[in-house]
Amino acid sequence: MSRKKGPRSDGPRARRSFTPGQKLELLAGYERAAAAGEGGAFLRREGLYSSLVSEWRRARDAGLLQGKPAGETVGRPSAEQAEIARLRRELQQAQAKLARTETALTIMGKARELLEDISRSEPDDPDVFGLGRR
Repeated sequence: MSRKKGPRSDGPRARRSFTPGQKLELLAGYERAAAAGEGGAFLRREGLYSSLVSEWRRARDAGLLQGKPAGETVGRPSAEQAEIARLRRELQQAQAKLARTETALTIMGKARELLEDISRSEPDDPDVFGLGRR
């Protein structure tokens, strides 16, 4: 019988741990890859799970990864830090929605001006399509 080579054929692996700096680097790399549509490939290449990246993102947004020396443990965010992170996300979403709304209003204003220009320059003749009465 031949043994197949698999990911665990050499036995269990030691659990990996990452410094806060490594987590930030991996997060930045994942976000670049995800923007290019290659997020899954990045996770497979680095041997990471999406749930781990999500956890790191929450910790980063709560400010838990910033300024931590290598080797220092990063715990769960406190209630206050979690609230700050939630409020930051809400603010970013609100700002994005505001930008979309302002863009839509600008487009609507330009469309209104264009329609007014067309109606002012339109001849009094109701024969718009040049078909005449038949």
